[in-house]
Amino acid sequence: MSVSVSPRDDSAIECIGLTKTYDLGTEQVHALRCVSFSIARGEFVAIMGASGSGKSTLANLIGALDTPTSGELKIDRKSVSSMSSDELAHLRNQSIGFVFQQFNLMTRMTALENVKLPLVYASNSGDDPDARARSCLRQVGLGERLHHRPNQLSGGQQQRVAIARALVNDPRIVIADEPTGALDTHNSHEIMSLLSKLNEQGLTLMVITHEPDIAAYAGRLLRFRDGQLVEDLRQRARVRISEPAP
Repeated sequence: MSVSVSPRDDSAIECIGLTKTYDLGTEQVHALRCVSFSIARGEFVAIMGASGSGKSTLANLIGALDTPTSGELKIDRKSVSSMSSDELAHLRNQSIGFVFQQFNLMTRMTALENVKLPLVYASNSGDDPDARARSCLRQVGLGERLHHRPNQLSGGQQQRVAIARALVNDPRIVIADEPTGALDTHNSHEIMSLLSKLNEQGLTLMVITHEPDIAAYAGRLLRFRDGQLVEDLRQRARVRISEPAP
């Protein structure tokens, strides 16, 4: 399934015939096959599929962590392939925030220090880094855990630190790749409730998952199989169940 993409003023992400092929010795692996769709600003989209379906490859391409074999990717209507290395670095660090399954926190740093880390590489460092990081940690319900290290936090709290870190540079888009994969059911739904709340505040959100109950939080579902987009479904998003606990 390839969805026709027409230019639109409110597009945050446009994928036009995206294809990604890997050479493995004498074999070629087609991770993505001519995928086309667009995501509007402020939309909450879940990307679903089994392992090997192409969803993580897609996330890496949209996050400018990899380049397509062919096709075009536009972020805020600007072609990523035409960006300079400095523009790509700015895109990755300030326009797009990333949340990962395994949190990827620095174990010797406090929550506050982990959240401040992306500000070291930011060009617009006019704001007080401490104040900005504190604000993001309060936003995710961890205002009382600023000086705790990862081993002093639960899995759900560590993922909230990771979300705060993704927000600290005020990105327009957040990509969350299996953000609940390392969490139990209760913490999974608390994290999804938090992400839903952030989306309600205007954040464009793309969540990669293989779990239907996690995908149910999104207003739109894109399902992948064997590197192809096979379903594009609008759905009624699951109601947020709770505020994150401090």
